[in-house]
Amino acid sequence: MEQRRIMGHFATGVTVVTTWYEDKPHGMTANAVASLSLDPPLVLVSVDVKAQMNTSLKASACFAVNILTVEQEELSVRFAKHGPKDFSDIAYRAGTTGSPVFEQALAYVDCRVTNILPGGDHDIFIGEIVAGGTGEGRPLVFYEGQYGSLSG
Repeated sequence: MEQRRIMGHFATGVTVVTTWYEDKPHGMTANAVASLSLDPPLVLVSVDVKAQMNTSLKASACFAVNILTVEQEELSVRFAKHGPKDFSDIAYRAGTTGSPVFEQALAYVDCRVTNILPGGDHDIFIGEIVAGGTGEGRPLVFYEGQYGSLSG
């Protein structure tokens, strides 16, 4: 698809969006994430309407965006696959909303869903940030279908 090829030239950070639903953690890799507003503090996440995560986010009405370090590429690959996700070897804690926050994330925001907008084959989840923090490391980036890091 031409749009995918063209937009692949836009380097993005890599995140795992998480929530707690039906007594277990759920997550998905996402790079369609953006800071939307500073006042009030809002972020947005775009989620395929057919994805299980879409159902989980609608039911839980909250999510955390875990910004990955270059050392966490394997987590990005794991959470990009279809089906249930394995959290067993990930150090995480419940955020303010109850959403899983990765202890080793470069940064995170914990959000309550304030609005859901249709966006073609995706829904756009707008979340108000209720907590957040930063860690240590270098960011994992995605460009032209490949993982990388920033030099410097």
